[in-house]
Parts: sequence; structure tokens; C-alpha cells
Amino acid sequence: MANVAVIGAQWGDEGKGKVVDWLASRAEIVVRFQGGHNAGHTLVVGDQTYKLSLLPSGVVRGKLGIIGNGVVLDPEALLSEIAKVGAQGLKVTPENLRIAENVPLILPLHPALDQAREAARGGDKIGTTGRGIGPAYEDKVGRRSIRLCDLAEPETLSAKLDELLLHHNALFRGLGAPQFQKQPLLDRLLELAPLLLPFSEAVWERLDAARASGKRVLFEGAQAVMLDVDHGTYPYVTSSNTVAGNAAAGAGVGPDTIGMVLGIAKAYSTRVGSGPFPSELHDDVGKGLGDRGFEYGTVTGRRRRCGWFDACMVRQAVKVGGINGIALTKLDVLDGMAELKINTGYRINGELVKRLPAAMKAQAAAEPVYEVLEGWSGSTRGARSYADLPAQAVKYVRRIEELVEAPVVLLSTSPERDDTITLRDPFAG
Repeated sequence: MANVAVIGAQWGDEGKGKVVDWLASRAEIVVRFQGGHNAGHTLVVGDQTYKLSLLPSGVVRGKLGIIGNGVVLDPEALLSEIAKVGAQGLKVTPENLRIAENVPLILPLHPALDQAREAARGGDKIGTTGRGIGPAYEDKVGRRSIRLCDLAEPETLSAKLDELLLHHNALFRGLGAPQFQKQPLLDRLLELAPLLLPFSEAVWERLDAARASGKRVLFEGAQAVMLDVDHGTYPYVTSSNTVAGNAAAGAGVGPDTIGMVLGIAKAYSTRVGSGPFPSELHDDVGKGLGDRGFEYGTVTGRRRRCGWFDACMVRQAVKVGGINGIALTKLDVLDGMAELKINTGYRINGELVKRLPAAMKAQAAAEPVYEVLEGWSGSTRGARSYADLPAQAVKYVRRIEELVEAPVVLLSTSPERDDTITLRDPFAG
């Protein structure tokens, strides 16, 4: 049986949490391989709703969760999340959570810099969550990061803080923002060390052993392909590579370990924050999608922008993300709509193109080219087989498959874990 990597095929918020939770029941290890606590997964399990930002979704199902080196980890956010799920009866210990010893840490200066930069941009804000993800990744590639393993070496930690503050305080001075003092940061990190180090290990060794013994591994991505720092709608993107190719580097395994790549897509489109959104709806239809789909960000609480399904964009995500199959979510939100539209391309300055361009002005100028489909009057909510779906709903799904050039292998018809139509087992490869 193959391993599976799950990534978003749009702009995030596609319902990855439910799908990962569903798949985790059949995996033995779940690995988070990129991003930070700017991403959120909502899992509905019986009468409990878990909102996770850092914890791999598998811990809810009693599976081993791993936070890989490709993540940037806020220690305070992690401990807060562990306490929060603990209050719901879910115990997280070093027995069911391991963290890569080389994971970079998000310190208080990172969100401070994130927020100061956004304020300085004025009306040109990128729309970040302000949680320090970007600045933490900058420090990683700038070779300034404080990593989890550094907490075990106080002298190393102290010297690295000197270098880090030399860089960041110069930025804060330039932005007219308060500077950070070393001692409070050092003291807090030393307090956190005994709380975090028991979770630390060379997770690549554990994953190599899992590969050798044939254990199923689920690789869990955050955000989505169109927020990828290379392939997304730059600069309105996240600060990491969200495509499946990064699952190997972000977990410490070879690319042949990844297995099937499952792309999650909503039956319509949403986006949080700034940036281009060609199929966005500013009318009552868009408002209705948001209301019925309860479109509020798990992390930000901000209302998501809503629009028609953009098949041209998802096709692009399929190609650059290495997606082998689609898990289509929230089909039930479209119930009762007389007419549906799918974007099949863009008209840019009079020219028809079949991809979202990389340049900012061209992205902003992209106008959707719609194909109109008949809606359905029946209900898809809770359906667990194709036979339970209205005929027009099946036609809608089939048309999406044709346009994105990838099969729909899973179909989610409600937030409930078991309301899922399985057309192909992702673990079968």
C-alpha cells in the first residue's frame, strides 16, 4: 500500500482537516511538513470540534503525529494548543507527538516584525495573519534561526540570540518599532526547554524505519498550491512551498516515499486575505455561498471571499502540485442553486489564456470565462454513494474532472467524517 500526501488545490481552507482525519484512521503516522500556526484545520468528531493549527490531525485519531523540519514552530502556540485539546479530553504527550530537532522556532520578535511591516505597507497590505511565519522563514534561509535543538545548548542559544537581535533590531529601528532585549527572550526559551525537548528527535530516522517496515504514512500540508511561495499568486502567498514536492524535504525523506498526492478542492472557490481572485462574486450569490458554507477562517476568523469553481486554476495546481486525484469537498453547499458556473479560462487584455499568469498586473486583469451548468434541486448532504446524488450533481463532478484533468477520488458531502463517497482508495496508490 502507498503513502499519501494531502495538499490544498486552491487558496487553502478547502476542508483538508476532515479529509486528513478520515485518511488518518488508516495511517499509522501523520506528518505535518510545512507552514506554521497561520494554517488551521477543523475536525468534527462526534460531538467534539477540534481546531488545530500546529498539531498533525492524526493525533485526534490516536495516531503518531510528527511536526517536520519544514514547519516553523511557535512554542507558545504549540503549548497553548496542547492545553486546549487537553481540556477537550485529548492528551498530547511525547508518546503521540514527535517534533524534528532541527525545526526553526518562531520567537516573539517574528510576529512583531510581521505586523510592523504590514502597517508600513499601508494600503498595499499582503494580508498576512501577522503570526511571524514569513520572518521566521527568512531567518531560516538567512541561517539565523533558533532551532529546537538549540534549547539543549544554553551557550549556543545565547550566541545565536546575539546574532538574531543584531539583524532584527536594525529592522525595527528602520520601521520605528520597539526593539527587543536579549535577556527576556533567553530566559523564556530556557523556561520552555524542558517542556519542548522531550518531544524532540531526529524524525527522519523514525520515518526511515517506518518506510522499511511498510507502515502507512500520511503527509499533511497546510495552505494550498495557489499560496505556494513559488507557484502561487505572488506576493499574496505564504512563505513556504506548499506543493507535494516539499513533503520530502519538509519531513526528511526521499521523494519516492511520498506516494499518492491527493489535492483537496472545494466545489466552489474561497480565499482569505488580499490577492487576485478572478472568479470572486461580490453579489448575493457569493454572500449565499459564504453563509451556507460558514466561510470563516479557522485561524483568522475573517470571512472568506467566495466565488465560482475555478477549473483553470485547479488544473494548474494539479500540474505543478503533482496531484494524482482530487478530494472534492462541500458539494452540499451548492444544493438548491438553479444555475452553477465553472471558470474555464481567463481573458487578459482581450487574449484568452488557460493559466493564471505569474505577473501581478496580468493576474489583476484576468477576467473569468464561464461555462454555465444546470444546478440541482435535491440534496447531496450526507450522501455516501454516487447513487445517493442527484443526476445534475454527478454531471457537475464529472465536468470538473474533465476540466482539471484529474479524477475525483473522494467526495465530501458534509463536515461529518463518515459523510464521504470513496471512488478510489488513496492508499492503494
